[in-house]
Parts: sequence; C-alpha cells; structure tokens
Amino acid sequence: MAQIQLLLVADDPLARAGLGALLAGQPTVTVAGQTDSGDLAAALRAFLPDVVVWDLGWEPARLLDALSGFADGYETPVVALLATPSAAGAVRAAGARGLLARDVDGAQIAAAVGAVAQGLLVFGESLVALPDTTADAAALVEPLSARELDVLRRMAEGLSNKQIARDLAISEHTVKFHVNAVLGKLGAQSRTEAVVRAMRAGLILL
Repeated sequence: MAQIQLLLVADDPLARAGLGALLAGQPTVTVAGQTDSGDLAAALRAFLPDVVVWDLGWEPARLLDALSGFADGYETPVVALLATPSAAGAVRAAGARGLLARDVDGAQIAAAVGAVAQGLLVFGESLVALPDTTADAAALVEPLSARELDVLRRMAEGLSNKQIARDLAISEHTVKFHVNAVLGKLGAQSRTEAVVRAMRAGLILL
C-alpha cells in the first residue's frame, strides 16, 4: 500500500521539525515537505501532498482566515493540531477535517491522517465538547429551512460552495443564496461564526 504523502505546516520552524521527527518512523506516512502558512500554495504545487498536517500554534484565531481560504480553494484535507480546545469549533468550521491536541504522538497523527485520507472526520477526545451557551439559541432570527440545514451541515464539514452544490445537486448560485440566508438567520458575519453559533444553539453536532 502506498504511503500517504504529507505536507507539514507550522509558522514555528521548531514545531515543523518536531512534527517531522514524530512522523519519521511511521510506516503509513511520508513527510513530502514542510512550509509555513504563508507559502502554502507553492508548497502544494511542489509536493502534491495527500493530506496537510497544520500546527496552528498557540494563537489559532489568527490563522482561521488562512485555513478557511485553503479549505475553499483546495480539496487536500487538513488535520489541525491545537494547543487548547477552546478554538476547536472555529477551526472545524474553517474547514479542518481532523482536530488533534498538540501533545499527541506520531502514531495518533498517522492514524488520524489515514482516516482523513479515506474521507472520514477525526476529532481528538479532548476537542469534541460543545460550549454551553444558550444565548446563541435565543439569537436565532428565524428557524432554518430543511434545505438551509442541509447546507449548514455541509458548511460544518468544511465543504466549499462548489462541493455543497455537487453534493446536493443544486447550482452554486443557489448554495450562495442559502449560505447568505443561514448567516442572516444566525446573525453571523462569516461561515465560521455561523457554524460556531449553530453548534452552540444545538442545530448541528460535529
């Protein structure tokens, strides 16, 4: 069986080196390349990875836009490494297909990579708890339609508008219409915020 080709992404060069060392002895994966978050497009072209392993460091919020843009622009799945569970919902909403704590070992990362490469979603046990905030439920302007919930669930899976359109057999224009409706009803300014609000309101479970 061919090994899964990985691109390691971290802005801290020591974190990249540490990830490389952790994964060096894993029989199912090969580290094809390493880069920081500013050089992702070039690294993708150069290394053609099957999966991206992205260490978001101690301030994941500053990388959410980059992660969301990557997930919308490329089909290569991302396994994100988080220092704290508080950002898990936002990182998942931004498009990560896997979430792991930064202190996992190489075997756990390799296992998660293998699952994500097969199209599965992977969440570390410490990163799946949902915040208990009833205010978000009260903030819902009006109920979501069945189709809007379909779109919302796929937004939560990190799918792009094009992927959602293909999955639901509707036009990309219609998907954009539904996404805008979801954002409006949830009082959200972005897809990430909409999914986080929906999770807190109990509309979706990841």
